[in-house]
Amino acid sequence: MKFRPCIDIHNGAVKQIVGGSLLDAQDAALENFVSKQDAAFYAALYRERGIGGGHVILLNPPSSSYYEETKKQALAALRAYPGGLQAGGGITPENAAQFLNAGASHVIVTSYVFQDGMIQQDKLCKLVKTVGRERLVLDLSVRLRNGHYYIVTDRWQNYTTVELTEETLDALSESCDEFLIHAVDVEGKAGGIEEPVAALLGKWGRRPVTYAGGVHSFADLDRLRELGQGRVDVTIGSALDLFGGSMPFEEVLRYLECPCLSEEDISMQEKNLP
Repeated sequence: MKFRPCIDIHNGAVKQIVGGSLLDAQDAALENFVSKQDAAFYAALYRERGIGGGHVILLNPPSSSYYEETKKQALAALRAYPGGLQAGGGITPENAAQFLNAGASHVIVTSYVFQDGMIQQDKLCKLVKTVGRERLVLDLSVRLRNGHYYIVTDRWQNYTTVELTEETLDALSESCDEFLIHAVDVEGKAGGIEEPVAALLGKWGRRPVTYAGGVHSFADLDRLRELGQGRVDVTIGSALDLFGGSMPFEEVLRYLECPCLSEEDISMQEKNLP
């Protein structure tokens, strides 16, 4: 289990929000933390510590008046750590190159692929053809409904009919390099992980997968490691001291025995970008 850093950007600022509170109307969200630092600051910190595979998420839709400022922050973060971060939020075949050329190792996609409540196979194929499977991460963010976890889209506001199962993961795994799973109902609440989701991901384990949502203690990390069978990576948001929480960043890195990259590793990572 590895630590994957995150940078969430909303209304042009680095924030931690309560996931289920995000609304397009008036660009509203319940905020846990608003940083005085910009996205590039966090990207430089992650680069300095040699932690790769993190993600930058744009939480405003392209229709938002804040989108351009949010995108500006995201691109600055990618340029500050080329090859060390993935980018997600409103990604399509038409704009993916902008983020990849800025330094994203991968693009992260949900809503473009899941429309009208189901997987749009033609759109997924177009995305794979444009980006390449090896540079695509599918975000299968989920919410609980009637005892089952369904994939949600459009900044976690709309349910699809697609349930998170091993069969779903199998079907999509040939089209992507990794999965990112936000457990939306506990995202930003720092009240514990969504254990059934973690257990499913650990049981499946056929592609790299990162879990996000609810981690607020080192006991949660132990539980995630157990349920995920050591196969599931983790990102920590509101609970991390970088974002106003109580879990010390450096202690988390030591606890998870993060294999930090050397400057030589980072240089090679940048050179390997297309």
